[in-house]
Amino acid sequence: MSEFSLSLNDDQQQLKDWIHEFAVDVIRPAAHEWDEREEFPWPIVQEAAKIGLYGLDFIMNAMGDASGLTLPVAIEEIFWGDAGIGMAIMGSGLAAAGISGNGTPEQVIEWVPQCYGTPDDVKIGAFCVSEPDAGSDVSSLRTRAVYDEAKDEWVLNGTKAWITNGGIANVHVVVAAVDPELKGRGQASFVVPPGTKGLSQGQKYLKHGIKASHTAEVVLDDVRVPGRCLLGGKEKLDAKLARARERGKTGEAQPAMKTFEATRPAVGAQALGIARAAYEYALDYAKERKAFGKPIIMHQAIAFKLANMITRIDASRLLIWRAAWLARNGGFTNGEGSMSKYYASETAVRVTEEAIQILGGYGYTREYPVERWHRDAKIHTIFEGTSEIQQLVIARAISGMRVE
Repeated sequence: MSEFSLSLNDDQQQLKDWIHEFAVDVIRPAAHEWDEREEFPWPIVQEAAKIGLYGLDFIMNAMGDASGLTLPVAIEEIFWGDAGIGMAIMGSGLAAAGISGNGTPEQVIEWVPQCYGTPDDVKIGAFCVSEPDAGSDVSSLRTRAVYDEAKDEWVLNGTKAWITNGGIANVHVVVAAVDPELKGRGQASFVVPPGTKGLSQGQKYLKHGIKASHTAEVVLDDVRVPGRCLLGGKEKLDAKLARARERGKTGEAQPAMKTFEATRPAVGAQALGIARAAYEYALDYAKERKAFGKPIIMHQAIAFKLANMITRIDASRLLIWRAAWLARNGGFTNGEGSMSKYYASETAVRVTEEAIQILGGYGYTREYPVERWHRDAKIHTIFEGTSEIQQLVIARAISGMRVE
């Protein structure tokens, strides 16, 4: 077990500085353009791949850190640069987490590298859970997976919604119902390999924020995948389904929820990066902008806003670091992962809104970045579990009861 420390080691500090430099030199100068274009920023992701920021080695080293802190530290710096581009760089990690969390070692070795490709041939991955009628309620998925025993193939049908990299990814990880009567306990995860017939992109969503991140529907029309693409294998799935039918429950996490639990502190770190960017910008502005004969930070109305902003930011980081450490060293007991994601995402919305207020009319224009940060922040209270769902997870954890 790793000791919990609030001090970064030398490797983590060097990583933080290295990513911050990339964010300053490459991500920030491109952020406005790709927000306006509302397209996947391939050139920026390729630049990240060339330096080793996007790729299998980076994500495995970050996730393999015993302290759990390397990944949130890295994500905070990337999203400090820009959240839309940050999602483009980190989005494949959700597919990789879905494979790692549910697959066999052999499946992890085969498929996770294909979510990233190489610096010379960049690939991306997509994790497909949400549906038009099943967002927060992942137990009600309609996408079906039916086993064709004669061919040892699974046949997938359904429509997935709000999928990061959906339709343009090389590898899609799809959560589907194998036995709908068992709801969440009757689900499994499948890898859909590149070029598989029947998988197509539906509508591309035009979003409020994180516009450089590609978000679309994924349509599955008689998609056939080999039996080996069932993550975890059929023997394990059959045993799980048998236990679920016999006892009514297995005590095992749903495939989608296992992935979300593992990534909640990371999502909190995304929100933290946005909040810190807005705070730092507003602080610099408040020191320079004068009103009534002195810098506006010398007026309590502004100074107290900034004091509250940095307090919430630091509190968010402490919750995230604790949750990230617990995820690697003993696990959550009171919904600490959800606490970190919930508090940091609400903080990002609040801090970016206050930053606009401090800049006044300038803050409301697209000439300044704070309005983009405000738009980017909001999604963090919605995706990978809304704030209300996080509260539900926390309430269930502290009560030991099925709070509805």
